[in-house]
Amino acid sequence: MATLLRRALLPLRPLSSSTRPAADVPFRARSHGASRLYPDHIPTSPLQKALLAAGSAGMALYDPYRHDMIAVLGETTGCWTLKVLRDQMKRDPEGAQILQERPRISLSTLDLGKLQSLPEGSFGREYLRFLDVNRVSPDTRAPTRFVDDEELAYVIQRYREVHDMLHTLLGMPTNILGEIVVKWFEAVQTRLPMCILGALFGPVRLSAQSLQMLVSELIPWAVENGRRAPCVLNLYYEQRWEQSLSALREELGITVPPLCVRGRPSLSCCNKGAGLPSHPLPPGTEDTFATTFAPSF
Repeated sequence: MATLLRRALLPLRPLSSSTRPAADVPFRARSHGASRLYPDHIPTSPLQKALLAAGSAGMALYDPYRHDMIAVLGETTGCWTLKVLRDQMKRDPEGAQILQERPRISLSTLDLGKLQSLPEGSFGREYLRFLDVNRVSPDTRAPTRFVDDEELAYVIQRYREVHDMLHTLLGMPTNILGEIVVKWFEAVQTRLPMCILGALFGPVRLSAQSLQMLVSELIPWAVENGRRAPCVLNLYYEQRWEQSLSALREELGITVPPLCVRGRPSLSCCNKGAGLPSHPLPPGTEDTFATTFAPSF
């Protein structure tokens, strides 16, 4: 299986050497060469997609840090779900505007100076704090390659690029526990097979105490909020920077988490101005930093 996957991924090698940020590539329906629907598109047959899905799932379960395999899994298994998400966006005025304008999120499209100048507690300022505290960058999102529809390719790219916004809204860090909580929220929201897989199998890496907290407190909270909140892909985050984080959470129906999952110091979920609880998990339940099944690919 690994050999088949390596052979199927051979076309990725020349693309991976490109230094061009993914967000600098527009998603538009135009000719990009033989059978290519967008710049990084790799056309594949149903059989190739099945092999890619099976191989990438096995590799992702074996090594959750293989973000490239998780990306392939998401693209080769989520076609039907992406159509549902696309249709939800088309029915919503804000979502339809996003599909029309195709905004991208990267360091080249973000005005970091403006975000830094925003008031404490604003969504933009808290998002910038999240990136700084957790030492993550929006430029780590790899381009979509195996989705054979340019509009659906944008939908899954948009999902990847707003993932850090969901962390900010939910007040979750990028450690294992925080990522799993976000994955449960995303699984309920999107129904993407990749998210469901991450939500179900991510907890195997947790300690016994963290697993107990996750099952008894955090998963029910994430599921409830995922069901109550409108589709998070319909939110034009770039136009909400100045809105207070607490007001945006109230608009979306996102409530205070039952526990504060600590990450690095000064994480927004433990800041008084963020409108979230200051009481942390009990000692011994804070897992080391990692990114399990996070779409940082």
